[in-house]
Amino acid sequence: MPGVSLVKPNRPVVTDLDGLAAMVADGDRFGVGGHHFARLPIALLRALARRGLKGLRYTSWAGGLPLELLIEAGSIGAIDICFSSLDIFGLPPRFRAAAESGAVPVNDWTALAMIQALRAAQQNLPSLPFQLPVGSDMLARIPGALLADDPVSGEPVGHIPALRLDTLVLHAQRADATGNVQILGARALDLAMVGAARQVLITVEEIVPVGELAGTGRQTVLTRNQVTAIAVVPGGAYPTSCLPFYVTDYHLLSVVLAAGSQSLADGLALAEDGVPAFPRHAARLGARDIVAAGAFSAATPDEPIRIDEILAVRIAAELDNGCFASAGAVSPLANVAYRLAKATHAPDMILATMSSGHLDVAPSPLILSLIETLDAETAVAHAGGDDSYSTYYQAGAVTHEIVAAAKVDRHGRVNTLAIRKPSGGSIRLPGQGGMADVANMHRDYLLYVPRHSRLSVVEAVEIASSARGLLTEAERAPRGYRTGRALVFTNLCVFRLDPEERQLVVAEIMPGVTRDEIREATGFPVRFAADCRDVPLPDATVLAVLRQRIDPLGLGRLEFVEARDRAALTDDILRLDRLAVERCLSRRSEVSR
Repeated sequence: MPGVSLVKPNRPVVTDLDGLAAMVADGDRFGVGGHHFARLPIALLRALARRGLKGLRYTSWAGGLPLELLIEAGSIGAIDICFSSLDIFGLPPRFRAAAESGAVPVNDWTALAMIQALRAAQQNLPSLPFQLPVGSDMLARIPGALLADDPVSGEPVGHIPALRLDTLVLHAQRADATGNVQILGARALDLAMVGAARQVLITVEEIVPVGELAGTGRQTVLTRNQVTAIAVVPGGAYPTSCLPFYVTDYHLLSVVLAAGSQSLADGLALAEDGVPAFPRHAARLGARDIVAAGAFSAATPDEPIRIDEILAVRIAAELDNGCFASAGAVSPLANVAYRLAKATHAPDMILATMSSGHLDVAPSPLILSLIETLDAETAVAHAGGDDSYSTYYQAGAVTHEIVAAAKVDRHGRVNTLAIRKPSGGSIRLPGQGGMADVANMHRDYLLYVPRHSRLSVVEAVEIASSARGLLTEAERAPRGYRTGRALVFTNLCVFRLDPEERQLVVAEIMPGVTRDEIREATGFPVRFAADCRDVPLPDATVLAVLRQRIDPLGLGRLEFVEARDRAALTDDILRLDRLAVERCLSRRSEVSR
């Protein structure tokens, strides 16, 4: 849409939910603000689904719940994303079915390419350059991306055309009476998308008098000339979160997303009754309430140590006071390891969560309903994925972002896009998010494979969604990147990526595992390093911190169970989550009496 003005009136229209929905047209290139299960415009998306729109070109960093709802409504004509997941509830079935059948074309983007494309539109430029995802196959998959020499240095770089949106919908906390809109907490790609959109449609919890937004503290404000129309919709993000009004209602989401349940639209209709007391009261809890409630653990003191705990402790050992670790979109094990390191031997490390929207957070316990609240409260700063990329990732400041790999090959290349079925066809995976970019930008390249087998550790991946293409110091230093370790952790061993041969070598063996078991489970001939050693079991002190202070619900277990057992484990974690929050609420009530 070159030449389309993105300038909006100085005072947005104030309307209702149906009024906003009526402003979206068939065939719009359509973006959704918010992130994961935070601040998603659920009420507006439901209104759009009821309208029976057709041919929307869904364009956002993530798919997830909004994309599932619109696919179910038959509204999606094409998909442009970096990633799609339902977080702890697994892969999104409607997206997978649409992608695997070819019913809806899917374009996979790297995060940096999408950010730069949105920024080009925001800045009224035809295109912008971006660092190449060296070693991956992603450049050829990004719509319109091309390789060209930089006119100044002559170095090859990527170039991406401007990505202009027809419509962006998002939910925010408040607007003032003239239409300035307040966003609290992590803001994903909201600012870049607002700048790239012809019209910006926003639901808010409330409208307040002019001047009141200034007294709120840390916030981002969309000035009124960036906003097209606003509707006041209390609970408009529910059952996802909108702090400080309510937390994510994981129990309702589990009902809505349960396999074989009613349609998403019917399930989400339960939100029409308003936000229940539990998510509203839980939003008032803070770090002091967690401390006051005391230790809580799903594990008994004599429970045998689990493989996820062994891996969390081993990965944490890679981190020190000089590290800057970013928690990826859906990587519970990595998040546990980061927090464990910061709570024990690396208190000065920087930990960023919500895709670097919460910067330098405290190592709070991973209680599902409270993670966002605690990280938002303890973060030194709040940011968006767009400014975090340019400030930290592209600058080479981030040392670690450890993610799970569905498949990894002997050269350390990863496939999280799609895998071939032995019977033919393919199985769609969530996508690479931003890993194709940051695999080269981070000092250390660390991956983990929860279930090591010949299906997951292979000779060669079908698609290299990300890879450490720049491996040696000679390759990395000229581009401003530090050179660190390249490791792949599995439930059987730790591989080291040899910088000369550029192949995986077994460097460590998990407790109780034999070399023959590793050979049998690996899809290529295994070589063991001359200094190969056994991974030690965690000591009792570290294990107690892990179980009681960092991962009291046992979230790390989720990635190490078979698909058939995941639903039961998720239900157990949600039960423990509710007990933990109720314990905190009870303690808070006692103190306030």
